[in-house]
Amino acid sequence: MNRISSQSAARIGLVRPAPRPGTDGRRPGPPALVAVAHGSRDPRALSTVHALLDRVRALRPELPVHLGHIELNEPLLTDTLARLDATDTADAVLVPLLLSRGYHVKRDIPDTAAAARVRTRVAAPLGPHPLLVDALHARLTEAGWRAPTTDAERRTSAVVLAAAGSRDPDAAVDTGRTARLLSARLGVPVVPAYATTSAPTVSLATEALTARGRHRVAVASYFTAPGRFATESAAAAPGPAAAPLGPHEAMARLVLHRYDQATAAPARTTPHLASA
Repeated sequence: MNRISSQSAARIGLVRPAPRPGTDGRRPGPPALVAVAHGSRDPRALSTVHALLDRVRALRPELPVHLGHIELNEPLLTDTLARLDATDTADAVLVPLLLSRGYHVKRDIPDTAAAARVRTRVAAPLGPHPLLVDALHARLTEAGWRAPTTDAERRTSAVVLAAAGSRDPDAAVDTGRTARLLSARLGVPVVPAYATTSAPTVSLATEALTARGRHRVAVASYFTAPGRFATESAAAAPGPAAAPLGPHEAMARLVLHRYDQATAAPARTTPHLASA
């Protein structure tokens, strides 16, 4: 039973009890913010994440901000946490730069956090949240999306929200919620579509909308940074295709919001989904 309890705690990333200030020799101060990116073979992804974190640092200069990747890029999250331990950092809040719940949020990141020597807690993923809708709207506008001004335009307009896709049903729930928030902002239907694993694809979603008389269709890129999935989704767009969310100011504010939520909240057994 003890062994099972220990394994369960490791899986869900329980926060280690904090010693009294000053008793462990570590430096006092705010917990470090560790942004956790997925990683990509596309070199634009890494530069985009660095640009986003530069905006985070500009908004809160006193906060130590670090980057760790789940895979594909350096530094890996395990290496970032090891370096923090080596520099006597006492606490860290891991903020996933991921837009919905799924395996990485539920298992990979908590498992890595639980194995670290630095005391950690894991924030909720970035989405869904109204700040993401701010960034999505801005990217669509930059791509040439024009809000419909007549009833005829509203009846023939729609947006496809292109996301990565996941086998975890919670990921689809989160993406669907973002689609509804964006639809309320734009005043037209917004249909989730996926680059892999889930259905429909961007092409199938576009075809279905066109069959219903929605000929003015744009694609919103529900990706943090450029990569293969974002590129393929944009290529399937019949009209304007927005750029990934990237270093938009709303994204930087959202990263800090998730950090603040995790820092202020009592210890939890799992990352929780917050919407405000």
